[in-house]
Amino acid sequence: MTPSLPSPLRGILLKCLSVLVFTVMGALVKATAAGGHGVPSGQQVFFRSLFALPVILVWLAFRGDLRSGLKTHRPMGHFWRGICGTAAMALWFWGMALLPFPEATALNYAAPLFTVILAALVLGEQVRLFRLSMVGLGLVGVLIVLSPRLTAHEGLRDGQMLGAAATLAGACCTAMAMIFVRRLAQQEQTSAIVFWFSITSTVLSLVTLPNWIMPDARTLALLITIGLLGGLAQILLTSAYRFADASLVAPFEYVSMLLALAIGWFFFGEAASATMLAGAALVIAAGMLIIWRERQLGLERNRQRKAMLPQG
Repeated sequence: MTPSLPSPLRGILLKCLSVLVFTVMGALVKATAAGGHGVPSGQQVFFRSLFALPVILVWLAFRGDLRSGLKTHRPMGHFWRGICGTAAMALWFWGMALLPFPEATALNYAAPLFTVILAALVLGEQVRLFRLSMVGLGLVGVLIVLSPRLTAHEGLRDGQMLGAAATLAGACCTAMAMIFVRRLAQQEQTSAIVFWFSITSTVLSLVTLPNWIMPDARTLALLITIGLLGGLAQILLTSAYRFADASLVAPFEYVSMLLALAIGWFFFGEAASATMLAGAALVIAAGMLIIWRERQLGLERNRQRKAMLPQG
């Protein structure tokens, strides 16, 4: 990374790189799931988690955090986060196998909307009218994306409605995982949260072992690459938040929509419909407005704290 880059710009660049790597990883997940003898999602989760571990451990060793970064005071918190995160990953992978790549990406954007709802229900966070309105707008966008699946018999026959349901269920599990992460972050280091999630998801994915297939050499190489890319993307994402505020870099998550459209078109021959694009635009707009509102509220809280400090 160029040392002369200002920290916020560095954070944005790292975030965009993480989005790129995550999107390529998702494309490889779809590629290994294709065909009549595709790799089951549980097996994909295993490789994604196991082969991310060496990358994460090397990164921690390079930072000098290998010993302190793996300590935990809340093992059960990591366990419950791991269950939600593993379920989210498996459902997302399953959804990508059944849906066009851009559509699966768009539906996955529902996760931040569900997080707002769960934060109010589980954490007791106060959710005012603005955020509730944006959640409603985003859910309308989700319904627009889903509308062809709700009306076309083809969606029922080829499993795409099932793929949509799996992707949305995965988004719900992602939101629940984020609630656990918020709680863990109050006491645990980010490195511990990343490491113990990879350990937990690796172990949990072994439950699906009876359904695994014996991959050929090419598929095995792709599965290992999925894990390596997942570990690299997680490091890039974590580093992005070290250099810039979350509210600044979070909107760049939606760069993945452009990448998904390009990958879907060039590699999977999937053209996005106008309906899907319109729905995705609403979901993205709602997500970005929620992020903007959170930033404004954060700035206001900072001003209030400074005003309460003794003067002089």
